[in-house]
Amino acid sequence: MNLKNLVILASAFSLVASCSKKPEQSSVTGWNYNDSKMGGFQVSKEKEQRTGPGLVFVQGGTFTMGATQEDVMRDWNNVPRRVTVNSFYIDQTEVANIHYREYLYWLNVVFDADEYKAVREGALPDTLCWRSELAYNEPMVEYYFRHPSYNYYPVVGVTWKQAHDFCMWRSDRVNEKALLDRGFINKNAVKNLQGLGQENFNTKAYLMGEFQPTPGPAAKSKKNALKNPNGTPRTNVTFEDGILLPGYRLPTEAEWEYAALGYINQNPLPGKNDKKRGEELIANKQVYSWSNNVNGLRDTRHGSWQGTFMANFKRGSGDNMGVAGGLNDNAVYTAPVTSFFPNGFGLYNMSGNVSEWVADVYRPLSTEDVEDVAPYRGNKFETVDMGKENKAERDSLGRIKMRNVTDSESKSRRNYQKGDVINYLDGDSTISGIAYGYGKTTLISNKSRVVKGGSWNDRAYWLSPGARRFLEEDQSNSTIGFRCAMDRVGSPAGNGRQTGINYKQRRQNTRKQ
Repeated sequence: MNLKNLVILASAFSLVASCSKKPEQSSVTGWNYNDSKMGGFQVSKEKEQRTGPGLVFVQGGTFTMGATQEDVMRDWNNVPRRVTVNSFYIDQTEVANIHYREYLYWLNVVFDADEYKAVREGALPDTLCWRSELAYNEPMVEYYFRHPSYNYYPVVGVTWKQAHDFCMWRSDRVNEKALLDRGFINKNAVKNLQGLGQENFNTKAYLMGEFQPTPGPAAKSKKNALKNPNGTPRTNVTFEDGILLPGYRLPTEAEWEYAALGYINQNPLPGKNDKKRGEELIANKQVYSWSNNVNGLRDTRHGSWQGTFMANFKRGSGDNMGVAGGLNDNAVYTAPVTSFFPNGFGLYNMSGNVSEWVADVYRPLSTEDVEDVAPYRGNKFETVDMGKENKAERDSLGRIKMRNVTDSESKSRRNYQKGDVINYLDGDSTISGIAYGYGKTTLISNKSRVVKGGSWNDRAYWLSPGARRFLEEDQSNSTIGFRCAMDRVGSPAGNGRQTGINYKQRRQNTRKQ
Protein backbone atom coordinates (compact mmCIF):
# COMPACT_ATOMS: atom_id res chain seq x y z
CA MET A 1 0.00 0.00 0.00
CA ASN A 2 1.52 3.33 -1.07
CA LEU A 3 1.73 6.48 1.01
CA LYS A 4 -1.22 8.14 -0.77
CA ASN A 5 -3.52 5.25 0.08
CA LEU A 6 -2.37 5.29 3.72
CA VAL A 7 -3.20 8.98 3.98
CA ILE A 8 -6.66 8.41 2.51
CA LEU A 9 -7.30 5.47 4.86
CA ALA A 10 -6.17 7.48 7.92
CA SER A 11 -8.43 10.36 6.90
CA ALA A 12 -11.37 7.97 6.60
CA PHE A 13 -10.72 6.57 10.08
CA SER A 14 -10.45 10.10 11.44
CA LEU A 15 -13.77 11.02 9.83
CA VAL A 16 -15.48 7.95 11.31
CA ALA A 17 -14.02 8.69 14.74
CA SER A 18 -15.15 12.32 14.63
CA CYS A 19 -18.65 11.22 13.65
CA SER A 20 -18.80 8.66 16.49
CA LYS A 21 -17.90 11.34 19.05
CA LYS A 22 -20.83 13.54 18.16
CA PRO A 23 -21.92 15.28 21.38
CA GLU A 24 -25.15 14.22 23.00
CA GLN A 25 -27.91 16.75 22.47
CA SER A 26 -30.71 17.91 24.70
CA SER A 27 -34.04 16.55 23.47
CA VAL A 28 -35.79 19.71 24.66
CA THR A 29 -33.44 22.46 23.43
CA GLY A 30 -31.14 20.81 20.88
CA TRP A 31 -28.07 22.21 22.65
CA ASN A 32 -25.05 19.95 23.10
CA TYR A 33 -24.12 18.49 26.45
CA ASN A 34 -20.49 18.58 27.60
CA ASP A 35 -19.64 21.14 24.91
CA SER A 36 -17.69 24.19 26.05
CA LYS A 37 -18.79 25.99 22.89
CA MET A 38 -22.45 25.59 23.79
CA GLY A 39 -22.58 26.62 27.44
CA GLY A 40 -20.68 23.66 28.87
CA PHE A 41 -23.59 21.98 30.68
CA GLN A 42 -22.03 18.78 32.04
CA VAL A 43 -23.99 15.52 31.92
CA SER A 44 -22.44 12.26 33.10
CA LYS A 45 -23.00 9.13 31.09
CA GLU A 46 -25.93 7.20 32.50
CA LYS A 47 -24.63 4.57 34.90
CA GLU A 48 -25.97 2.10 37.41
CA GLN A 49 -25.47 2.34 41.15
CA ARG A 50 -22.70 0.08 42.32
CA THR A 51 -23.17 -2.07 45.40
CA GLY A 52 -21.38 -0.71 48.45
CA PRO A 53 -19.07 -2.88 50.59
CA GLY A 54 -20.91 -5.51 52.60
CA LEU A 55 -24.30 -4.85 51.00
CA VAL A 56 -26.80 -7.03 49.13
CA PHE A 57 -29.36 -5.69 46.66
CA VAL A 58 -32.96 -6.27 47.74
CA GLN A 59 -35.51 -5.87 44.98
CA GLY A 60 -38.59 -4.20 46.45
CA GLY A 61 -42.24 -5.09 46.11
CA THR A 62 -45.47 -5.57 47.97
CA PHE A 63 -45.88 -7.86 50.96
CA THR A 64 -48.03 -8.40 54.02
CA MET A 65 -46.26 -6.78 56.93
CA GLY A 66 -47.11 -7.98 60.42
CA ALA A 67 -47.95 -11.15 62.32
CA THR A 68 -48.23 -14.48 60.53
CA GLN A 69 -48.93 -16.50 63.66
CA GLU A 70 -51.08 -16.21 66.76
CA ASP A 71 -50.37 -13.12 68.87
CA VAL A 72 -49.55 -15.11 72.01
CA MET A 73 -48.11 -12.02 73.72
CA ARG A 74 -51.41 -10.19 73.27
CA ASP A 75 -49.49 -7.04 72.33
CA TRP A 76 -51.68 -6.36 69.29
CA ASN A 77 -48.79 -4.38 67.80
CA ASN A 78 -48.23 -6.24 64.53
CA VAL A 79 -51.60 -6.28 62.80
CA PRO A 80 -51.17 -7.55 59.19
CA ARG A 81 -51.10 -4.79 56.58
CA ARG A 82 -50.17 -4.95 52.90
CA VAL A 83 -47.53 -2.37 51.98
CA THR A 84 -44.93 -1.73 49.29
CA VAL A 85 -41.20 -1.34 49.90
CA ASN A 86 -38.91 0.32 47.39
CA SER A 87 -35.73 -1.48 46.36
CA PHE A 88 -32.77 -0.93 48.67
CA TYR A 89 -29.50 -2.43 49.87
CA ILE A 90 -28.89 -4.11 53.23
CA ASP A 91 -25.89 -5.70 54.92
CA GLN A 92 -25.46 -9.39 54.26
CA THR A 93 -24.54 -9.90 57.90
CA GLU A 94 -24.87 -8.18 61.23
CA VAL A 95 -22.11 -5.67 62.02
CA ALA A 96 -19.37 -7.65 63.78
CA ASN A 97 -17.01 -6.76 66.63
CA ILE A 98 -14.10 -6.28 64.24
CA HIS A 99 -16.08 -3.77 62.18
CA TYR A 100 -17.01 -1.75 65.23
CA ARG A 101 -13.43 -1.87 66.54
CA GLU A 102 -12.30 -0.46 63.18
CA TYR A 103 -14.68 2.44 63.82
CA LEU A 104 -13.30 2.99 67.33
CA TYR A 105 -9.73 2.88 66.03
CA TRP A 106 -10.50 5.60 63.51
CA LEU A 107 -12.12 7.77 66.18
CA ASN A 108 -9.18 7.34 68.54
CA VAL A 109 -6.67 8.26 65.84
CA VAL A 110 -8.52 11.16 64.21
CA PHE A 111 -9.98 12.63 67.41
CA ASP A 112 -7.04 12.00 69.76
CA ALA A 113 -7.09 15.42 71.44
CA ASP A 114 -8.40 15.84 74.99
CA GLU A 115 -11.27 17.98 73.74
CA TYR A 116 -12.66 14.91 71.93
CA LYS A 117 -12.59 12.59 74.94
CA ALA A 118 -16.40 12.55 75.13
CA VAL A 119 -16.59 11.57 71.44
CA ARG A 120 -14.24 8.63 71.90
CA GLU A 121 -15.87 7.39 75.07
CA GLY A 122 -19.39 7.98 73.75
CA ALA A 123 -18.84 5.47 70.95
CA LEU A 124 -17.75 2.61 73.23
CA PRO A 125 -20.17 -0.31 73.48
CA ASP A 126 -21.43 -1.16 76.94
CA THR A 127 -19.64 -4.40 77.74
CA LEU A 128 -21.36 -4.48 81.12
CA CYS A 129 -24.55 -5.38 79.26
CA TRP A 130 -23.48 -9.02 79.74
CA ARG A 131 -23.68 -8.84 83.52
CA SER A 132 -26.50 -10.52 85.41
CA GLU A 133 -27.21 -10.70 89.10
CA LEU A 134 -27.58 -14.48 89.02
CA ALA A 135 -25.24 -15.62 86.23
CA TYR A 136 -21.47 -15.82 85.76
CA ASN A 137 -20.99 -13.78 82.59
CA GLU A 138 -17.76 -11.96 83.49
CA PRO A 139 -15.79 -13.71 80.70
CA MET A 140 -18.16 -12.12 78.19
CA VAL A 141 -17.74 -8.73 79.87
CA GLU A 142 -13.95 -8.98 79.62
CA TYR A 143 -13.33 -10.76 76.33
CA TYR A 144 -16.32 -10.74 73.98
CA PHE A 145 -15.71 -7.39 72.28
CA ARG A 146 -11.88 -7.44 72.20
CA HIS A 147 -10.62 -11.02 71.88
CA PRO A 148 -9.84 -12.12 68.27
CA SER A 149 -11.83 -15.31 68.84
CA TYR A 150 -14.92 -13.11 68.68
CA ASN A 151 -13.82 -10.94 65.74
CA TYR A 152 -16.72 -11.95 63.51
CA TYR A 153 -19.37 -12.29 66.18
CA PRO A 154 -22.08 -9.59 66.17
CA VAL A 155 -21.33 -6.49 68.20
CA VAL A 156 -23.75 -5.97 71.09
CA GLY A 157 -24.10 -3.39 73.84
CA VAL A 158 -24.54 -0.71 71.17
CA THR A 159 -27.33 1.84 71.51
CA TRP A 160 -29.51 2.99 68.62
CA LYS A 161 -27.68 6.32 68.63
CA GLN A 162 -24.29 4.60 68.43
CA ALA A 163 -25.50 2.41 65.56
CA HIS A 164 -26.77 5.53 63.77
CA ASP A 165 -23.39 7.25 64.20
CA PHE A 166 -21.59 4.15 62.91
CA CYS A 167 -23.67 4.35 59.72
CA MET A 168 -22.67 7.98 59.18
CA TRP A 169 -19.00 7.17 59.73
CA ARG A 170 -19.18 4.24 57.33
CA SER A 171 -20.75 6.42 54.62
CA ASP A 172 -17.83 8.84 54.68
CA ARG A 173 -15.15 6.16 54.73
CA VAL A 174 -16.68 4.32 51.74
CA ASN A 175 -17.05 7.52 49.70
CA GLU A 176 -13.57 8.73 50.62
CA LYS A 177 -12.11 5.43 49.39
CA ALA A 178 -14.11 5.72 46.14
CA LEU A 179 -12.40 9.07 45.48
CA LEU A 180 -9.02 7.64 46.47
CA ASP A 181 -9.39 4.67 44.14
CA ARG A 182 -10.26 6.93 41.22
CA GLY A 183 -7.38 9.32 41.92
CA PHE A 184 -9.45 12.35 42.93
CA ILE A 185 -7.87 12.45 46.40
CA ASN A 186 -4.12 12.23 46.93
CA LYS A 187 -3.30 9.00 48.77
CA ASN A 188 -0.39 10.63 50.58
CA ALA A 189 -2.82 13.03 52.23
CA VAL A 190 -4.55 10.21 54.12
CA LYS A 191 -1.53 8.16 55.16
CA ASN A 192 -1.43 9.92 58.52
CA LEU A 193 -4.83 10.32 60.12
CA GLN A 194 -3.39 11.21 63.51
CA GLY A 195 -5.02 14.30 64.97
CA LEU A 196 -7.01 15.33 61.91
CA GLY A 197 -9.97 16.21 64.10
CA GLN A 198 -12.43 18.43 62.28
CA GLU A 199 -10.42 18.17 59.04
CA ASN A 200 -11.56 14.65 58.20
CA PHE A 201 -13.48 13.76 55.06
CA ASN A 202 -17.24 14.23 55.23
CA THR A 203 -19.35 13.53 52.14
CA LYS A 204 -21.82 16.38 52.58
CA ALA A 205 -19.08 18.88 53.45
CA TYR A 206 -17.13 17.79 50.37
CA LEU A 207 -20.14 18.14 48.06
CA MET A 208 -20.92 21.59 49.47
CA GLY A 209 -17.35 22.77 48.98
CA GLU A 210 -16.70 23.12 52.70
CA PHE A 211 -13.97 20.47 52.68
CA GLN A 212 -11.21 20.51 50.09
CA PRO A 213 -8.92 17.44 50.06
CA THR A 214 -5.59 17.42 48.27
CA PRO A 215 -6.38 16.50 44.63
CA GLY A 216 -5.01 13.22 43.33
CA PRO A 217 -3.29 12.52 39.99
CA ALA A 218 -6.50 11.74 38.10
CA ALA A 219 -8.04 15.09 39.00
CA LYS A 220 -5.33 17.04 37.18
CA SER A 221 -4.87 14.62 34.30
CA LYS A 222 -5.94 15.52 30.77
CA LYS A 223 -7.64 12.12 30.68
CA ASN A 224 -9.96 13.21 33.47
CA ALA A 225 -13.50 12.67 32.15
CA LEU A 226 -14.86 15.31 34.51
CA LYS A 227 -14.71 18.75 32.94
CA ASN A 228 -15.47 22.32 33.91
CA PRO A 229 -17.79 24.33 31.61
CA ASN A 230 -14.71 25.69 29.82
CA GLY A 231 -13.48 22.16 29.07
CA THR A 232 -10.62 22.01 31.61
CA PRO A 233 -10.27 19.04 34.00
CA ARG A 234 -12.42 19.30 37.12
CA THR A 235 -10.77 18.43 40.44
CA ASN A 236 -13.90 18.05 42.56
CA VAL A 237 -16.55 15.34 42.15
CA THR A 238 -20.27 16.09 42.34
CA PHE A 239 -23.07 13.68 43.19
CA GLU A 240 -24.26 13.95 39.60
CA ASP A 241 -21.09 12.18 38.47
CA GLY A 242 -22.33 8.88 39.91
CA ILE A 243 -19.12 8.14 41.80
CA LEU A 244 -20.29 8.78 45.36
CA LEU A 245 -22.81 6.47 47.01
CA PRO A 246 -25.86 7.43 49.07
CA GLY A 247 -25.25 7.21 52.80
CA TYR A 248 -25.39 4.08 54.90
CA ARG A 249 -28.24 4.13 57.44
CA LEU A 250 -30.34 1.85 59.61
CA PRO A 251 -33.06 0.01 57.66
CA THR A 252 -36.67 0.95 58.23
CA GLU A 253 -38.83 -1.61 59.98
CA ALA A 254 -40.68 -2.38 56.74
CA GLU A 255 -37.41 -2.82 54.82
CA TRP A 256 -35.96 -5.09 57.48
CA GLU A 257 -39.08 -7.27 57.67
CA TYR A 258 -39.37 -7.50 53.88
CA ALA A 259 -35.70 -8.44 53.55
CA ALA A 260 -36.02 -11.04 56.31
CA LEU A 261 -38.82 -12.87 54.49
CA GLY A 262 -36.64 -13.33 51.40
CA TYR A 263 -39.56 -14.11 49.11
CA ILE A 264 -37.59 -13.55 45.89
CA ASN A 265 -36.01 -17.01 45.88
CA GLN A 266 -39.21 -18.93 46.45
CA ASN A 267 -41.53 -20.42 43.87
CA PRO A 268 -44.99 -21.57 44.97
CA LEU A 269 -45.68 -23.03 41.52
CA PRO A 270 -42.86 -25.50 40.81
CA GLY A 271 -42.53 -26.98 37.37
CA LYS A 272 -40.27 -27.05 34.37
CA ASN A 273 -42.15 -24.40 32.44
CA ASP A 274 -43.26 -22.26 35.37
CA LYS A 275 -41.58 -18.93 35.97
CA LYS A 276 -41.19 -17.52 39.47
CA ARG A 277 -44.41 -15.62 39.99
CA GLY A 278 -43.70 -13.07 42.67
CA GLU A 279 -47.26 -11.77 42.90
CA GLU A 280 -48.39 -14.99 44.56
CA LEU A 281 -45.58 -15.11 47.10
CA ILE A 282 -47.29 -12.72 49.51
CA ALA A 283 -49.87 -15.42 50.24
CA ASN A 284 -47.26 -17.80 51.70
CA LYS A 285 -47.65 -16.45 55.25
CA GLN A 286 -44.34 -18.00 56.23
CA VAL A 287 -43.28 -17.83 59.86
CA TYR A 288 -39.47 -17.58 59.80
CA SER A 289 -36.88 -15.95 57.56
CA TRP A 290 -35.33 -19.23 56.43
CA SER A 291 -38.66 -20.66 55.23
CA ASN A 292 -38.89 -22.13 51.77
CA ASN A 293 -42.53 -23.11 52.12
CA VAL A 294 -45.48 -22.46 54.40
CA ASN A 295 -44.37 -25.09 56.90
CA GLY A 296 -41.05 -23.36 57.52
CA LEU A 297 -39.03 -26.30 56.19
CA ARG A 298 -35.92 -25.99 54.06
CA ASP A 299 -34.06 -29.11 53.05
CA THR A 300 -31.97 -30.63 50.31
CA ARG A 301 -33.29 -33.13 47.81
CA HIS A 302 -32.42 -35.95 50.20
CA GLY A 303 -33.76 -34.26 53.33
CA SER A 304 -30.35 -33.98 55.00
CA TRP A 305 -31.19 -30.66 56.68
CA GLN A 306 -34.33 -31.87 58.38
CA GLY A 307 -34.04 -31.69 62.15
CA THR A 308 -31.09 -29.27 62.21
CA PHE A 309 -31.31 -25.78 63.66
CA MET A 310 -31.67 -22.99 61.09
CA ALA A 311 -31.04 -20.18 63.60
CA ASN A 312 -29.41 -19.40 66.92
CA PHE A 313 -32.15 -19.24 69.55
CA LYS A 314 -33.30 -20.70 72.86
CA ARG A 315 -35.18 -23.97 72.41
CA GLY A 316 -36.69 -24.03 75.90
CA SER A 317 -36.13 -23.21 79.55
CA GLY A 318 -32.50 -23.83 80.40
CA ASP A 319 -31.68 -25.05 76.87
CA ASN A 320 -29.59 -22.53 74.96
CA MET A 321 -27.46 -24.94 72.91
CA GLY A 322 -28.44 -28.55 73.52
CA VAL A 323 -26.56 -31.49 75.01
CA ALA A 324 -22.82 -32.19 74.85
CA GLY A 325 -22.10 -34.39 71.86
CA GLY A 326 -25.28 -33.25 70.18
CA LEU A 327 -25.41 -29.48 70.39
CA ASN A 328 -28.41 -28.09 68.52
CA ASP A 329 -27.25 -24.61 67.41
CA ASN A 330 -23.61 -24.81 68.59
CA ALA A 331 -23.86 -21.44 70.35
CA VAL A 332 -24.62 -20.72 73.98
CA TYR A 333 -24.58 -16.98 73.33
CA THR A 334 -24.04 -15.41 69.89
CA ALA A 335 -22.57 -17.14 66.84
CA PRO A 336 -20.39 -15.80 63.98
CA VAL A 337 -22.31 -13.50 61.65
CA THR A 338 -22.11 -15.93 58.72
CA SER A 339 -23.50 -18.85 60.68
CA PHE A 340 -26.55 -20.82 59.55
CA PHE A 341 -28.16 -20.76 56.14
CA PRO A 342 -28.88 -17.41 54.43
CA ASN A 343 -32.41 -16.57 53.35
CA GLY A 344 -33.75 -15.94 49.84
CA PHE A 345 -31.92 -12.61 49.52
CA GLY A 346 -28.69 -14.17 50.79
CA LEU A 347 -28.92 -12.51 54.22
CA TYR A 348 -27.62 -14.23 57.33
CA ASN A 349 -29.30 -14.42 60.73
CA MET A 350 -32.40 -12.38 60.01
CA SER A 351 -33.96 -14.74 62.56
CA GLY A 352 -31.94 -15.38 65.70
CA ASN A 353 -28.36 -14.67 66.84
CA VAL A 354 -29.06 -11.05 67.86
CA SER A 355 -32.11 -8.87 67.54
CA GLU A 356 -31.45 -5.74 65.49
CA TRP A 357 -32.10 -2.02 65.73
CA VAL A 358 -34.14 -0.49 62.92
CA ALA A 359 -34.75 3.17 62.18
CA ASP A 360 -38.40 3.52 63.24
CA VAL A 361 -39.78 5.16 66.32
CA TYR A 362 -42.00 2.58 68.02
CA ARG A 363 -45.76 2.88 68.23
CA PRO A 364 -48.03 -0.14 68.85
CA LEU A 365 -50.28 0.62 65.89
CA SER A 366 -47.87 2.12 63.37
CA THR A 367 -49.30 -0.12 60.66
CA GLU A 368 -52.63 1.68 61.04
CA ASP A 369 -51.04 5.08 60.40
CA VAL A 370 -48.12 4.82 57.98
CA GLU A 371 -48.18 5.17 54.19
CA ASP A 372 -48.73 2.27 51.80
CA VAL A 373 -45.38 2.94 50.09
CA ALA A 374 -42.12 3.07 52.06
CA PRO A 375 -43.85 3.04 55.49
CA TYR A 376 -41.84 4.65 58.29
CA ARG A 377 -42.39 6.55 61.51
CA GLY A 378 -39.58 8.72 62.82
CA ASN A 379 -39.33 11.71 60.50
CA LYS A 380 -37.85 14.81 62.07
CA PHE A 381 -37.05 16.94 59.06
CA GLU A 382 -33.76 18.82 58.95
CA THR A 383 -32.11 21.36 56.71
CA VAL A 384 -28.64 22.87 56.45
CA ASP A 385 -27.99 25.51 59.09
CA MET A 386 -26.82 28.48 57.02
CA GLY A 387 -25.93 30.52 60.11
CA LYS A 388 -25.90 34.27 60.54
CA GLU A 389 -23.74 34.80 57.47
CA ASN A 390 -25.99 32.63 55.27
CA LYS A 391 -23.19 30.13 54.80
CA ALA A 392 -22.94 26.43 55.61
CA GLU A 393 -20.50 25.57 58.37
CA ARG A 394 -18.98 22.42 59.80
CA ASP A 395 -19.28 21.32 63.40
CA SER A 396 -16.42 20.15 65.62
CA LEU A 397 -16.56 16.67 64.02
CA GLY A 398 -16.27 18.03 60.48
CA ARG A 399 -19.91 17.48 59.55
CA ILE A 400 -22.18 20.12 58.04
CA LYS A 401 -24.28 21.75 60.73
CA MET A 402 -27.97 20.92 60.43
CA ARG A 403 -31.03 22.36 62.14
CA ASN A 404 -34.61 21.22 62.60
CA VAL A 405 -37.20 22.45 60.11
CA THR A 406 -39.58 24.78 61.95
CA ASP A 407 -43.36 24.63 61.90
CA SER A 408 -43.51 28.14 60.45
CA GLU A 409 -41.44 26.97 57.48
CA SER A 410 -43.84 24.07 56.94
CA LYS A 411 -47.25 25.63 57.47
CA SER A 412 -47.81 26.59 53.82
CA ARG A 413 -46.92 23.18 52.44
CA ARG A 414 -49.50 20.60 51.41
CA ASN A 415 -47.46 17.43 51.94
CA TYR A 416 -46.43 18.22 55.53
CA GLN A 417 -47.21 21.00 58.01
CA LYS A 418 -44.76 20.30 60.84
CA GLY A 419 -41.03 19.73 61.06
CA ASP A 420 -41.21 17.07 63.77
CA VAL A 421 -43.80 14.44 62.79
CA ILE A 422 -42.77 11.56 65.04
CA ASN A 423 -46.12 11.87 66.82
CA TYR A 424 -48.21 12.46 63.71
CA LEU A 425 -51.68 10.88 64.00
CA ASP A 426 -50.70 8.64 66.91
CA GLY A 427 -52.92 10.14 69.61
CA ASP A 428 -50.47 12.88 70.48
CA SER A 429 -51.42 15.96 72.42
CA THR A 430 -51.40 18.31 69.43
CA ILE A 431 -54.06 16.41 67.49
CA SER A 432 -56.21 14.75 70.12
CA GLY A 433 -55.29 16.26 73.48
CA ILE A 434 -53.98 12.86 74.61
CA ALA A 435 -50.34 12.49 75.60
CA TYR A 436 -48.11 9.50 76.35
CA GLY A 437 -47.40 9.52 80.08
CA TYR A 438 -43.93 8.06 79.82
CA GLY A 439 -42.88 6.39 83.05
CA LYS A 440 -46.43 6.65 84.45
CA THR A 441 -48.88 4.96 82.11
CA THR A 442 -46.52 3.62 79.42
CA LEU A 443 -42.90 2.85 78.61
CA ILE A 444 -43.32 4.20 75.08
CA SER A 445 -41.76 7.58 74.27
CA ASN A 446 -40.36 9.43 71.26
CA LYS A 447 -37.03 7.78 72.08
CA SER A 448 -38.48 4.27 71.77
CA ARG A 449 -37.01 2.52 68.71
CA VAL A 450 -38.19 -0.69 67.09
CA VAL A 451 -36.17 -3.88 67.58
CA LYS A 452 -36.65 -6.74 65.09
CA GLY A 453 -35.67 -10.39 64.89
CA GLY A 454 -35.16 -12.86 67.71
CA SER A 455 -31.88 -13.39 69.54
CA TRP A 456 -29.77 -16.16 71.05
CA ASN A 457 -31.79 -15.81 74.26
CA ASP A 458 -35.29 -15.78 72.69
CA ARG A 459 -37.86 -18.49 72.12
CA ALA A 460 -38.93 -19.31 68.58
CA TYR A 461 -41.91 -16.93 68.65
CA TRP A 462 -39.64 -13.87 68.45
CA LEU A 463 -37.79 -15.22 65.41
CA SER A 464 -40.70 -14.38 63.12
CA PRO A 465 -39.96 -11.29 60.97
CA GLY A 466 -43.36 -9.88 61.92
CA ALA A 467 -42.60 -9.84 65.65
CA ARG A 468 -41.60 -6.45 67.06
CA ARG A 469 -40.34 -5.00 70.32
CA PHE A 470 -38.78 -1.72 71.39
CA LEU A 471 -36.06 -0.18 73.53
CA GLU A 472 -35.01 3.39 74.29
CA GLU A 473 -32.52 4.70 71.72
CA ASP A 474 -29.92 5.49 74.41
CA GLN A 475 -30.00 2.00 75.96
CA SER A 476 -28.39 -1.26 74.90
CA ASN A 477 -28.58 -4.97 75.51
CA SER A 478 -26.51 -8.14 75.15
CA THR A 479 -29.12 -9.49 72.74
CA ILE A 480 -29.32 -6.49 70.36
CA GLY A 481 -26.99 -5.66 67.46
CA PHE A 482 -27.60 -4.04 64.07
CA ARG A 483 -26.93 -4.05 60.34
CA CYS A 484 -26.85 -1.13 57.90
CA ALA A 485 -28.86 -0.34 54.78
CA MET A 486 -28.58 2.04 51.83
CA ASP A 487 -31.01 3.72 49.44
CA ARG A 488 -31.32 2.37 45.91
CA VAL A 489 -31.24 4.97 43.13
CA GLY A 490 -32.34 4.24 39.59
CA SER A 491 -34.27 1.21 38.41
CA PRO A 492 -35.98 -0.67 41.27
CA ALA A 493 -35.67 -3.88 39.26
CA GLY A 494 -31.87 -3.80 39.54
CA ASN A 495 -28.85 -2.96 37.42
CA GLY A 496 -29.29 -3.59 33.73
CA ARG A 497 -33.07 -3.59 34.01
CA GLN A 498 -35.37 -0.83 32.86
CA THR A 499 -37.90 1.08 34.91
CA GLY A 500 -41.42 0.64 33.62
CA ILE A 501 -42.35 -1.27 30.48
CA ASN A 502 -41.34 0.12 27.11
CA TYR A 503 -43.35 -0.73 23.99
CA LYS A 504 -42.39 -0.16 20.39
CA GLN A 505 -43.68 3.17 19.18
CA ARG A 506 -46.07 3.23 16.25
CA ARG A 507 -44.61 4.67 13.10
CA GLN A 508 -47.16 7.46 12.81
CA ASN A 509 -46.23 8.71 16.28
CA THR A 510 -42.56 9.15 15.40
CA ARG A 511 -42.81 11.03 12.09
CA LYS A 512 -41.28 14.46 12.00
CA GLN A 513 -43.58 17.13 10.63
